[in-house]
Amino acid sequence: QVQLVESGGGLVQAGGSLRLSCTASGRTFSSYAMGWFRQAPGKERAFVADISYNGVITYYTDSVKGRFTISRDNAKNTVYLQMNSLKPEDTAIYYCAIGRSYYVSTYDRTSYSAWGQGTQVTVSS
Repeated sequence: QVQLVESGGGLVQAGGSLRLSCTASGRTFSSYAMGWFRQAPGKERAFVADISYNGVITYYTDSVKGRFTISRDNAKNTVYLQMNSLKPEDTAIYYCAIGRSYYVSTYDRTSYSAWGQGTQVTVSS
């Protein structure tokens, strides 16, 4: 059974940066795409970014393009989300997820087989 553990969330002022990490265990990490989603209070969980099994292909939701970067280190079984120029509207619980294959269908939550417990990101104005 795969386990995903996120870390790196916290409170930051607008314009600041955070780096989220998600470490996987219990599965061959390097064979699966990974994704980040977020859920703000009162809203549905929404796609943020995904990355293919080998790190070559990445996708971002429009609102984070140019500010967030997804990356992975397969030797460490870890995927990262570098978040720069943070805005108050980025405030949410951030979840990582592991795909069912080498690639995922962007935005499609059914492309993922397991989720982490989430890490809170709060951006103050």
